[in-house]
Amino acid sequence: MAHVIALVDDDRNILTGLSIALQAEGFDTRVYSDGSAALEALIENPPDLAVCDIKMPRMDGLELLRRLREKSSLPVIFLTSKTDEQDEALGLSMGADDYIAKPFSQRLLIARIRALLRREDMVRSRLSGETTQPPAEIITRGRLQMEPERHRVTWDGLPVSLTVTEFLILEALAQRPGVVKTRNQLMDAAYQDDVFVDDRTIDSHIKRLRRKFRQVDGTFSGISTLYGAGYSFAGD
Repeated sequence: MAHVIALVDDDRNILTGLSIALQAEGFDTRVYSDGSAALEALIENPPDLAVCDIKMPRMDGLELLRRLREKSSLPVIFLTSKTDEQDEALGLSMGADDYIAKPFSQRLLIARIRALLRREDMVRSRLSGETTQPPAEIITRGRLQMEPERHRVTWDGLPVSLTVTEFLILEALAQRPGVVKTRNQLMDAAYQDDVFVDDRTIDSHIKRLRRKFRQVDGTFSGISTLYGAGYSFAGD
């Protein structure tokens, strides 16, 4: 069955062009001209992934994401302009999985979509037991416990809800506590494809991870930054 991609943008030329390109690659598409029109459909009849513009009338992409994240962990890729660095960071901190700047290559966007869908499919296979790979071991590092087969994370026994990208970044850090992982290493762990992602994307995911853990433990300091080098997991 073909993956379903929702496209949300007030530019009908972008909607039409992307829809044609994605259908040529074997995807099914649904198109929405603004966030307000898309929100209910994304929640009640979710696609496999959504590609959303940030700058839209009535309800912009950031507000759409905020409301969507109250009820759904649907993978979201943002389309932004090159001058929207603050919006990119804010979108990632709110729960977007990736972003791509306009004007963009359709080939690059499709590669990002495929990479994210592969990660989602991997998690679903783990959860359903359909994967032929040996079961991944439960990771216990101090107060952190990660169950890859169930995509489940707890801190002091309290659940922490993570996206696929966040989970893979944390898993890479937790596998070797105290060892600094460079941004490139974390990109490789999280994306597992020859897809370019800049440093700001990893930094934003780290900030979001810290914020989610601090929601269950205000003193959380398990992820350390070594400036100019990367990140490590303390394990305490």
